[in-house]
Amino acid sequence: MDAREQARWTRARLGTGGPPLDLLTARFDRHVYAPHAHDEFTVGVTVGGLEVIAYRGGHIHSGPGSIVVLEPGEVHTGGPAAPEGYSYRALYATPALLSDGLRGDVLPHFREPVLHDPRLAAALRTAHTDLTRCPDPLEAESRLPWLLTALAGRHSTSRTAGDTAVPGAAGVARLVRDRLADELLAPPSLASLATDLGLSRYQLLRAFRTAMGMPPYAWLAQHRVARARGLLEAGVRPAEVAALVGFADQAHLTRWFRRILGVTPAAYRNSVQDGGP
Repeated sequence: MDAREQARWTRARLGTGGPPLDLLTARFDRHVYAPHAHDEFTVGVTVGGLEVIAYRGGHIHSGPGSIVVLEPGEVHTGGPAAPEGYSYRALYATPALLSDGLRGDVLPHFREPVLHDPRLAAALRTAHTDLTRCPDPLEAESRLPWLLTALAGRHSTSRTAGDTAVPGAAGVARLVRDRLADELLAPPSLASLATDLGLSRYQLLRAFRTAMGMPPYAWLAQHRVARARGLLEAGVRPAEVAALVGFADQAHLTRWFRRILGVTPAAYRNSVQDGGP
């Protein structure tokens, strides 16, 4: 496969020890897929060019910013519909992952496979990019089920379970927060925490986001950064700090440190050691 025909697979896990979820980053000029089907929902965002997909006895086209949803068991192909080819990001989600926050036990059905929802497309693309770079289990479990439930609730024949507040949301959030803080090196999965609390994972996510103003992975990241500051002030090197507070590596620490404090861990360590602010 030459430089213009590229495909990269990344495997994330939904929580520590949780089920896998595959992510695909692809860019093709000429490649045409053979007819095939998946056991999972294929959820893709086209990021460049134009793709034509044979699906349900016809042909659909997807351009930049479009979301494509192909249902399990549906035979399809895909190929370029323009000279510049096409590029996209896709994830492969089990049916249960899309139905966790929906009413009833019926799997979502998407009458229209090509969807135009710019905000959701941008959120899916950003999550895909971040998890491809660093497939953190808690981040994957915090972001993807939430986005996929939104996708199904907005665009399938199913509807979300509603906006009714989760009873005792503040208490639920405190319990989850404390567990994450106590086990920051190997945080428990949200699915296991939800089971312990008698909730669905979606209910847990909704309760936490309502009470804390952010999803669980983001709360844990800022907690890790706070712990990292103390270690850096004590003179510990950033590479060692990353492991001590639960980040996957120094690059992962650096991304979150910069997001929250605006500087790199190394710059922060140097400034406090030099007597700076």
